[in-house]
Amino acid sequence: MLNLHVKNETDRLRTVILGTAVSNGPTPTEWEAYDPKSLEHIQKGTYPKEQDMVNEMLAFEKVLKKYDVGVIRPEIMRDCNQIFTRDIGFVIENKLIKGNILPDRADEWEAIEYVLDEINPNDILIPPEDAHIEGGDVILWNDYIFIGTYKGNDYSSINTARTNQAGVDFIKKSFPHKIIQDFDLFKSMTNARENALHLDCCFQPIGKDKAIIYKDGFVESEDYYYLVEIFGEKNLFHITAEEMYAMYSNVFSISPEVIVSERNFHRLNTWLRAQGFFVEEIPYHEIGKQEGLLRCSTFPLIRE
Repeated sequence: MLNLHVKNETDRLRTVILGTAVSNGPTPTEWEAYDPKSLEHIQKGTYPKEQDMVNEMLAFEKVLKKYDVGVIRPEIMRDCNQIFTRDIGFVIENKLIKGNILPDRADEWEAIEYVLDEINPNDILIPPEDAHIEGGDVILWNDYIFIGTYKGNDYSSINTARTNQAGVDFIKKSFPHKIIQDFDLFKSMTNARENALHLDCCFQPIGKDKAIIYKDGFVESEDYYYLVEIFGEKNLFHITAEEMYAMYSNVFSISPEVIVSERNFHRLNTWLRAQGFFVEEIPYHEIGKQEGLLRCSTFPLIRE
């Protein structure tokens, strides 16, 4: 049996589900795009090729295994985009929560059923149908659970609005001992530079006391200052709109000291090294064209 354990974003990683780009399917049509960045590349004819994405994920897997991380891959579902496993589920403490995701992506859950069979059924929580929540919106930081959401009245018509208030309430009810703070995020169906698809697109803790943040991703400035109060201004790396678009905040921590980052994130990677982090740089630019990056591709099950 798998003994689930995740309490933050940076403790030493032991076991993770890494997505797959194998049999990713044909390039979507404009009407099938889930987000504005994918739409942009579909329209430009620059949508990523499957083999390029497979190679990028192999580079990621190689780094994870270098640090003795147990890497689990989903079963291959033909012509199905299974890269972003963070959306389909996430672990809080010793509980695995099923992401209540877009209906078109239900097959992705089936692809990890063989993993779920190794988990105590009492440790798997399934939100009610009206509670929408995805793992990219849920960030753990010890006593805190930070949740990205969208509070606009047009929630049901915004494809990029992924986690709703009912999803936030489900987490609050399931983990009453935690300090839970939700953040209203800016969403856009047409402009990726104005769309915080998930909370990890504009914020992520790193190390023991630092974080990457995009101030203008938050609808309420008070939410940004709430995080400043917790982490401290000097411990925050502020990214620009263009860097948010490139997914600078979507790196991935193997431990408090080791961070996997995209090799083109020059300003961020230089800062990380100046703070004492060891940065493993890999190519992940092609996958980033779908408005997801390294954290989005992972589903941590066990951290020390």
